[in-house]
Amino acid sequence: MFADVSLPVPLTRAFTYRVPATLEHRVQLGCRVSVPFAGRLLTGMVVALNPDAPEGGTRDIARLLDEEPVLDEDLLKLGAWIANYYCAPPGEVFRAMTPLGGEVHRRRVFELTDAGRETARQLVIGDLTGDRGLQILRLLEARPLAEATIKAKVENAANILRTLEKKGLIARQTTDEERDPLRAASERLRVEFTARPSAKLRRAERELLSYLELHPGPHNLKSVEEAVKGAGHAARSLGRRGLLKIEAELPAVGLALREVGPRAERVLTPAQSEACARIREALDVGGYRAFLLEGVTGSGKTEVYLRSIEACLEKGRNALMLVPEIGLTPAVAAQFFERFGEGVAILHSAIGDAERAGEWRRLREGRARVAVATRSGVFAPLDRIGLIVVDEEHDQSYKQQDTPRYHGRDVALVRALDIGACVVLGSATPSLESRYNAERGKYTRLELAERVEKRPLPKVEIVDMRAEFLETRRMATFSRRLAAAIAERLERGEQTMLLMNRRGFSSYAACRKCGERIECPNCAVTLTFHHRERRMLCHYCGYAERPPERCPKCDSEHIQFLGSGSERVEDELRSAFPKAHVARIDRDTVSGKGSFERILAAFRSGDYDILTGTQMIAKGHDIANVTLVGVVSADIGLSLPDFRAAERTFQLLTQAAGRAGRGGRPGEVLIQTINPDHYAIRFAAEQNYTKFYEKEAGFRQAMRYPPFAALANILVRGERKDQAEAWAAELGRMLEPSPEGVKVLGPAEAPVARIRGEHRYQMIVKAASRQRLGEILASIRHHAAQQKWPAAALILDVDPLTLL
Repeated sequence: MFADVSLPVPLTRAFTYRVPATLEHRVQLGCRVSVPFAGRLLTGMVVALNPDAPEGGTRDIARLLDEEPVLDEDLLKLGAWIANYYCAPPGEVFRAMTPLGGEVHRRRVFELTDAGRETARQLVIGDLTGDRGLQILRLLEARPLAEATIKAKVENAANILRTLEKKGLIARQTTDEERDPLRAASERLRVEFTARPSAKLRRAERELLSYLELHPGPHNLKSVEEAVKGAGHAARSLGRRGLLKIEAELPAVGLALREVGPRAERVLTPAQSEACARIREALDVGGYRAFLLEGVTGSGKTEVYLRSIEACLEKGRNALMLVPEIGLTPAVAAQFFERFGEGVAILHSAIGDAERAGEWRRLREGRARVAVATRSGVFAPLDRIGLIVVDEEHDQSYKQQDTPRYHGRDVALVRALDIGACVVLGSATPSLESRYNAERGKYTRLELAERVEKRPLPKVEIVDMRAEFLETRRMATFSRRLAAAIAERLERGEQTMLLMNRRGFSSYAACRKCGERIECPNCAVTLTFHHRERRMLCHYCGYAERPPERCPKCDSEHIQFLGSGSERVEDELRSAFPKAHVARIDRDTVSGKGSFERILAAFRSGDYDILTGTQMIAKGHDIANVTLVGVVSADIGLSLPDFRAAERTFQLLTQAAGRAGRGGRPGEVLIQTINPDHYAIRFAAEQNYTKFYEKEAGFRQAMRYPPFAALANILVRGERKDQAEAWAAELGRMLEPSPEGVKVLGPAEAPVARIRGEHRYQMIVKAASRQRLGEILASIRHHAAQQKWPAAALILDVDPLTLL
């Protein structure tokens, strides 16, 4: 038997390996296997089995990692579609679909070569390494070993290993190995007495078993260690010998999940009832159906999701709920635990590998029937899926920015189509593509036009910062109107949220004498000043340096820090309102596990008066005491060279405004801008999605951008500028003149011309049909393969959300 294995390498083909006789009846489609490839062991996915030997020799599968398939036939088919549609290597796709990295770790080991094995057999090694060299060869005769293991057994092993490697007697190998679950931290292991074994035991093992026998039931190993000396080592030893029940214990996923109060009865509005009825009808009929649930902020979309999932579970089918941000997962999951209890599993990247793998297996084994997940959760191994919900479907977080560059919302639609499930796409500000599809009849549009309990939408006011400057003659972060509104809320004991969608303290540093800006040496961008850490930081590659005291170009001491970020807003709030309790949420403050949830929970409970931050605070949060939302600078991102700039600005402002007035008191929103007449800002202030859609759709149609054309962004990159430019020129000549029904822009330097030391050139391809676009991209991939370009030189981004 031979298996075609798809490996996580930048190649489109699968590789054939012989199935050893011991595995012939165990290897199945969708199982992961460890196989030798280019001098190392890689984990790949079995995508085909056949009895016919291929031409040429084949190597054996080294190890089977799964006794049961981790991807079923439907998911394998979905993975193949993603690889084809998004021009991604299949092996990379399948790796992204299986969040089981916590069960496998990459390990570098030394092993004997044929020459080394012969030398060890003859016990002759020469004078270069002496007896210790022979000792290392004998150790490696038994099995490959890690360098640390050899160093622990042989004195001065590092030098000897280098010598043996140069002589060709040993070779380094990278291998993927299964993690030993019993090596987990004690607080994540559960032990339980089963029976007293007849085998002879050490003292610590006897004492542990006696303790567990006197205290029946499962116990956390960390707590047992406090009662029994040496319990940790003894439990793992007994567990490996099968003399004690010991298994991994998954901690609660997220802080907010178990903190659920008694369920309050919710009375649906007529619009909610209508939406639920339409979705339930589709579930009764069965088969594929797509809905666009368009509801203003605070209109109760989540309650519609919950009622629809209840209806789905009643039909004996399972449900998948996608949210765009990790920060939203705990709050949403808490509501789901309130309704569905332990039948809910959580999947997102902020939990540990082992926890994520455990939740994944709960879904795979049917112990959980509802998955709440971020983007990659679209691959959750649920069977009998009846309903997929994509909340905030417009959010760009659903688009993967690395290979494979798939869009979670679109993959959800394709998966539902394949398995005959319903899809609900929800948003207050749907993407133009989704609204366009609804108008064409591809989706059924459901509308929630009012907030629950007839709460009014917040009053929105635009503050013209141009007039503010003319009247005050100073560049202020907060207008007088916004400062007065914050002070008023503090007096009334109400809370405020301030959006500043840029990290750091100052956007850049420049010399006032010669105009030199402090730039990243690896990327064509300026460094951002972070005040608390006293460093200049690149937000693309992570490069950091100390703030300059003198200009690197003219040696002037007149360095000025310009522009504002969320850190400056926080500092100025503390100065302007010294008695207020201020918190900030951005990537700098929530890098630790659970930190986002802790800050948000403290703000929700009233420990903070003001919460400022980037777009992370603008999505999905429902905090009743927030009556004021301020947008410090609505213009950030509006003038970017990207056709989606206006849409993103409108969506962000509308979502941010929706955080105000969600309780019993009315809300107010103040938007500071220097472009008060821009249609994205005007319609966001009016909270009028329909007018914005009509205006933006007119521009898109005239310029042939989505949803009126299929689009791909082609990026060519190289360490040498001349090489990248030459490759881009080759593609440009290939597509001259533009094929019929296709428009090509470029090649030209990308808006950010260099990132991480790589020079970048860009082409944009617009096509009247997706089939035509696919043909163009296939010819480009074929050309790159023929010319033997490096795998990282060409990036094809299908349906891009940004062109930067």
